[in-house]
Amino acid sequence: MKRYHVQTFGCQMNVHDSERIKGLLESLGMGEARDQGEADVLVFNTCTIREKADDRFVAHLMEARAAKQRDPEKRIVVGGCWSESMKQELFDLYPFVDLAFGPGAIHKLGDYIAAGGDLPEGHFSTFDHFAGHLPGKRERRHQAWLQISQGCNSKCSYCIVPSVRGREQSRSLEDLVGEARRLAADGVRELTLLGQNVNSWGRDLPAGQRAGFGGLLRHLDQVDGIARIRFTSPHPKDMRDDVIAAMAECESVCEHLHLPLQSGSTRVLKAMRRTYSAERYLSLVGRIRAAIPGIALTTDIIVGFPGETEADFEQTMEVVDAVGYDHAFTFVYSPRRGTEAAAMAEQVAEHVKRDRITRLVDLVQRHAAEHNAALVGSVQEVLVEGPSRTDPSMLRGRTRGNKTTLFRGDAGEGELALVEILRSTSQTLGGRPAVIAAA
Repeated sequence: MKRYHVQTFGCQMNVHDSERIKGLLESLGMGEARDQGEADVLVFNTCTIREKADDRFVAHLMEARAAKQRDPEKRIVVGGCWSESMKQELFDLYPFVDLAFGPGAIHKLGDYIAAGGDLPEGHFSTFDHFAGHLPGKRERRHQAWLQISQGCNSKCSYCIVPSVRGREQSRSLEDLVGEARRLAADGVRELTLLGQNVNSWGRDLPAGQRAGFGGLLRHLDQVDGIARIRFTSPHPKDMRDDVIAAMAECESVCEHLHLPLQSGSTRVLKAMRRTYSAERYLSLVGRIRAAIPGIALTTDIIVGFPGETEADFEQTMEVVDAVGYDHAFTFVYSPRRGTEAAAMAEQVAEHVKRDRITRLVDLVQRHAAEHNAALVGSVQEVLVEGPSRTDPSMLRGRTRGNKTTLFRGDAGEGELALVEILRSTSQTLGGRPAVIAAA
């Protein structure tokens, strides 16, 4: 049996795409190898959002070249966003690569394998259709991604996504509900909806098919067997009242929202082309918390965007302090080739960026610790994901607010367990199975 090995870089969309890649290869009779050395086909699913992901990938690609020199029969395949950003240049720089394709052309890998590795040289980047029809190999039986759209119509000045994933294209409501039902029948209890901008879903569909993102949440809430629905990532400019109402009213939609801020400075937000102000963002947070008390809020923040002054950074700190996030993904700004921001003057010095991100992380962690400490003594519903990675005697799972929770018990993977929270850190909760008094 021929074997494959897939290495994934970057975002949750890439993780989902890699599940499709694995499922596709196994449907063609291939088995999964534990590492590069055992594989006949090496597949790299790449990211180009941050420079660090590029550097990591190239290092692995050089290892693959060495492996191919030892075994010329090995095939090296590069997919994903970095591949799309490079196109034909990829073959010029790395001629040992056998096939390259963009994130909208995963099925070309299947064509390549089925044809015995005999496809015309070139980069396949045309978006033909969504990958929902392709077989998938999920990491966990009870959790699944559901891609609702491809591409993005926003023009954020730091982001390369629109140029590598194209303009926004939405899947139909019928397709999405149908896939959700199939996943539920296969044992899935938690769905995470994926898109570059999930809450603008459906605006490109024919007029009679536009249910709106709030409407999509309500339709998926009716799918039997789906106990939890999450989504990532929304754009604050499209977070409308109908979506907030659907989150509040749909039983399966979790009380957790990832709401990217990027900067707390309205001046910097304008340079980023984010199309909202800090004041508008804070007003939105107020409406969300009024409708969904106790909701856990997480975010993305970029430090050191070109021209960011100390005063701008302090405004970010003020917004973070006012919102009090449960968690934040914090990034030092990294110029991306082909973006407007890469050519901007006033690039911030690296030592300034590092100082600012250290201060920001400290503030985020303080709020996260306070939020988690407030849950001590409460009973939380936890979806069990399996044993803890560091202590197999403990079970690991997540609350509806997306808090990692560790506890001892006999619940199985995919089960919902009630857990009494006894302790906390800024990152995790710890507890024991709750004892529910008889009525």
